[in-house]
Amino acid sequence: MKDTIFIYSDGACSGNPGPGGWASVTIFPEGAVRECGGGENPTTNNRMEMLGAIVALSAVQDRPEPVKLYTDSALLINGITKWVRGWKLRGWVTAAGKPVVNRDLWERLDSLAQGRKRRLSWKHVKGHAGHEINERCDIIAVAFSKGTRPGLYEGPAVGCGYSLLEPEGGQLREPDQPGKSSSSFSKPKTKGGYYISLVGGCLERHTTWPACQARVHGVSGARFKKVASLEEEQASLALWGAS
Repeated sequence: MKDTIFIYSDGACSGNPGPGGWASVTIFPEGAVRECGGGENPTTNNRMEMLGAIVALSAVQDRPEPVKLYTDSALLINGITKWVRGWKLRGWVTAAGKPVVNRDLWERLDSLAQGRKRRLSWKHVKGHAGHEINERCDIIAVAFSKGTRPGLYEGPAVGCGYSLLEPEGGQLREPDQPGKSSSSFSKPKTKGGYYISLVGGCLERHTTWPACQARVHGVSGARFKKVASLEEEQASLALWGAS
């Protein structure tokens, strides 16, 4: 997966319609992570799910690498991979003869997808199932839906605060660092380990993701990560400037 861009996106809404938020986390092949988020009011959950994907894809539209986009929205995946062709053939009406809801966003998303063609794949990740990047997207989206702006990370993947593991158990390549060859880095461990969270300069250890999430959810500046050993914990704290 060395030359793949990984995107995770999510949306949230307090009421439907109501105030909403969208979020994305993009992992670049060169070993960088970018978190994005925003909000609208009034809006719907589906629009926020779509907008998270649209903004992230727009930001990488000029990059040549293939993109793998993860979302917990089955509607988003089915719409862009199965239904959109029929909608266009029928003049943007459904099989039942009704106007397609959120046509403006579907058209934007379809244009981005067509621009990448075979270089874009859509993957489903189960929501609220403990996958760290999906959970991070949820935290960002919920924060924006509540009118608060969480701290958004942009920088080296090794300091992002969460494990870069794909939902189906695969692993992303450990990011390179300047001055070192990729062969000097091992891949993240998929088994064992524990979670650490840093809030207000106070470190806590957690045996499960839900326990860690309960501490950091919606907390501005909170850092969290899954680690496999005390050595990895100490390295993470050093990157956070808290060693």
